[in-house]
Amino acid sequence: MSPDRPLQDAIVRLLKRRPFYGQFLLQFRRRQQSGNRAVAVTIADATPTLIIDPRRFALFSPVEQEALLEHLLKHVLHLHPCRRRERNERHWDLACDLAINPAIENLPPEAVQPHRFRLPENLAAEEYYQRVMQVPQLGNQPSDGFGDQKQQKNPEQNSTAQAEDAADRQQPTTIDDHQYWQEADRTPVSLSEQVVRQMVRNAAKKCHHEVPGELKALINSYLAPPRIPWQQILRQFVGTAGRIGRTSTWKRSHRRFGHDTPGLRKKQLLNLVVGIDVSDSTDTQPLRETFAHELLQIAHGRQSRISVLYAGSRIQKIEKFTGNLQVAEVYRGGGFTDLRPVFEYAQQMQPRPAAIIYLTDGYGPAPENSDIPTLWVLSPEGEKPVDWGLELKLNDLKEN
Repeated sequence: MSPDRPLQDAIVRLLKRRPFYGQFLLQFRRRQQSGNRAVAVTIADATPTLIIDPRRFALFSPVEQEALLEHLLKHVLHLHPCRRRERNERHWDLACDLAINPAIENLPPEAVQPHRFRLPENLAAEEYYQRVMQVPQLGNQPSDGFGDQKQQKNPEQNSTAQAEDAADRQQPTTIDDHQYWQEADRTPVSLSEQVVRQMVRNAAKKCHHEVPGELKALINSYLAPPRIPWQQILRQFVGTAGRIGRTSTWKRSHRRFGHDTPGLRKKQLLNLVVGIDVSDSTDTQPLRETFAHELLQIAHGRQSRISVLYAGSRIQKIEKFTGNLQVAEVYRGGGFTDLRPVFEYAQQMQPRPAAIIYLTDGYGPAPENSDIPTLWVLSPEGEKPVDWGLELKLNDLKEN
């Protein structure tokens, strides 16, 4: 049996019984990793990512597997991974599980519940965080021990009470692996929110807006028009895509070799592909100029490598910039639109670009998937051609 089979079967069951959950999970990037937990989730570089240890996941019963997946998607829907930031990791991790676990049926018995800390249900993660901080057994250490505190028990207590006491002395842990939440720190919360918003819209559309009752208020908040300015989304997308490099500097001593060797300083390289659809729908000069101006402001003052590809059914013109960006001109190529050549070109580039920004109406064949972060900038009547990638509308540019 394929290692992916248990996960695939669990998602299929969700698609049949709880279609919104299944459609939402289908949009996650997946990667396999061995660890202490069967599953994990994070938002890595603006991409919700499902991490799974197939061997451990297969040990759970089918209903427990579905519950674990529901647990993961609720973490993402509530943006738990990217809201931890400067908080105490141990306390925040437990608080997030306490906030979502009571509403999930069939979780494995080791899943932490509010009653374990004598706390009420239906509190937000921030509320649980404040209360968990007051639990003396947890202390402030990130270790796995529950502390050295041991309560004295009456020797005449029955075996059930002794078993409960033994369970209480065990370290309360999360049901999934939260160590990967550190990857979410690289993505601004507002950008993560925009990514999840589009995933929610895609899932709701495909399941004909049949969403779980307990999530209806949260889903409706995502379906409402976003209040985030397009400039902020564009800047955060590009900033997240900027690759980290290192350069030497004498202003900082080397950690290992001291003052005799220059230290290392991190630098960001803005390495982008900008695709321009040459069909008539994108020949809107003022909007294209506005978009190009904002990209120029983002690239200004940064080491950048930007390739602009004008494409219709094929790539018809390529311009490369290492400084100022000029994509405002109207280049008419004619013919039908095929969105795939830009991605094929990007995949072959060395070094590979950190992201693709595609100005298009979205009408044309596109790749089934891409591992390069993509921002679709759509004309007013355009439609996003695929489920993956982030979306901005050109009419949003005009209104702001």
